[in-house]
Amino acid sequence: MEWRHGAGIPLGEVSTPGRVAAAGEGISEEELALAARNHGLPLEALRHDVTPPGLHYLLTHYDIPVVDADTWRLTVGGRVRTPLELGLAELQALPAVTHRVTMECAGNGRARLSPRPVSQPWLVEAVGTADWTGVPLRTVLARAGVEDGAVEAVFTGADHGVERGVEQDYRRSLPLPVDADVLLAYAMNGGPLPPQHGYPLRLVVPGWYGMAHVKWLRAVELADTPFTGFQQAVAYRFRQSPDDPGEPVTRIAPRALVIPPGFPDFMSRVRVVRPGPVELEGRAWSGYGPVTRVEVSADDGSTWTDAEVSSRGPHRWGWQAWHTTWTAAAGRHTLSVRATDADGHAQPLEQPWNRGGFGNNLVQRVPVLCQPLPATGP
Repeated sequence: MEWRHGAGIPLGEVSTPGRVAAAGEGISEEELALAARNHGLPLEALRHDVTPPGLHYLLTHYDIPVVDADTWRLTVGGRVRTPLELGLAELQALPAVTHRVTMECAGNGRARLSPRPVSQPWLVEAVGTADWTGVPLRTVLARAGVEDGAVEAVFTGADHGVERGVEQDYRRSLPLPVDADVLLAYAMNGGPLPPQHGYPLRLVVPGWYGMAHVKWLRAVELADTPFTGFQQAVAYRFRQSPDDPGEPVTRIAPRALVIPPGFPDFMSRVRVVRPGPVELEGRAWSGYGPVTRVEVSADDGSTWTDAEVSSRGPHRWGWQAWHTTWTAAAGRHTLSVRATDADGHAQPLEQPWNRGGFGNNLVQRVPVLCQPLPATGP
């Protein structure tokens, strides 16, 4: 919905186009405000197979809506034979499934790019893994009956705001037929969805970046033409210039993260370890398939060694554990880690730049100081 000049002040004056930071430009007050509202996963929490809800990464585009589950309804309409209106109890009465899904923000790594796209300033922590319980979207669409000619499902959330001068509900679409594992989820890690994670219902699209997982879901509409709303056709596209139509952001590129070893300096986050064997461990994931290789470097990428990677087991959409042992010597080191998936996608050693800062899976770099134990007296 475009701005109407009821108050005489165009929204474009307060909601400006996307831009790239000028050379030497620091993080702005507005970006700090975004960073305070949204939060990443503390990397030491990678030790959890399933991320506790309060530690799971969070990005909220507008406000967290207050939704009364007793009066809330999900509408299913458009190109369907039988329009539906379902309450939460009706959805919970349908056969439920649970999927363990690693979810990552499409902008993860944005703040490490140069030049830096101005937006939520993620480093590498915008990720988490949860057990999502709900109803397969296919089940609900089968009840409604998909009409011939329907090509996309459009999902509308209850969060409302303005972005780049466009007033809007948060809306995204998926092509039909949807994957079998796409969920209408009403539970996270065995409990009701927390308000910030989409209570009472959200979409979960395994393997796709977080922008596809529409929260506070209130409507599903089947359309006979591709959806061209802001979050689909303007935002979340790989662009090299303002007039580049770009390609859509979809599946998660491979990434591996190391749990920072030792203990940190408060400000710099430089890690301190003792000389000798240091166990390194972490997680790796990809939206294209299982991770088949994780490589670790202790010399800022000059040399690499293979780590041992665990299988995904029954959780085909969850991250995989990896581990190796590094023999630390006194001095400064930079740990790096990179993943390769079964389809041959590998993390780059140079930044994959685009104007939105999307899909930047540049390898992680962790500064480490190896410090012998201090002397303990005569």
